Amino acid sequence: MSDIKAVPVDGFNGSPLIPTGNPMIDGVGPAAWADRADVPDLTAHGEAKIIPMRVAPSFTIAAGDPDPRGLPVKACDGNVAGEIVDLWVDKAEPQVRYYEIRLAGSDKHKLLPVPYVQWPHFGLWGNDHVIVKAITAAQFADVPETKRDDRITLLEEDKIMAYYAGGHLYATPDRAEPFI
Repeated sequence: MSDIKAVPVDGFNGSPLIPTGNPMIDGVGPAAWADRADVPDLTAHGEAKIIPMRVAPSFTIAAGDPDPRGLPVKACDGNVAGEIVDLWVDKAEPQVRYYEIRLAGSDKHKLLPVPYVQWPHFGLWGNDHVIVKAITAAQFADVPETKRDDRITLLEEDKIMAYYAGGHLYATPDRAEPFI
């Protein structure tokens, strides 16, 4: 990253930086990312490591586990951001890494990292939605996109993870304020 989109809060060295644009995509503070290679992570066989299940027919949901496809995604503001339409799996370490979301009222798709999802506890797997506390429903529109719909690069992964991480501080104005 060559251009820091932030200014010091005060005029002394080491002063905290305040973002000057959209802090969740400007790469500042908790939304910072590493400039990794813009190529997919590969398996030992040279194939893209993280891919959607729609192109990986050998991957399935284990019997007895919930299939989140079709579930609405509720954001930190309580609004529905969209619906889970696919799961992106890690072929090297068989597990789900991302949920693919179709945004509400749109044909746009965005990736949602699994660690940012919470399942409400309404009984054993009797859930009718999932929760994302990191960002608001409207902020899903600005989640960084992948260049291709069948793989993700190392750089794209970092930017997507940083966006959600940044939401914990920047998604709403009250999150950036002190707790005292």
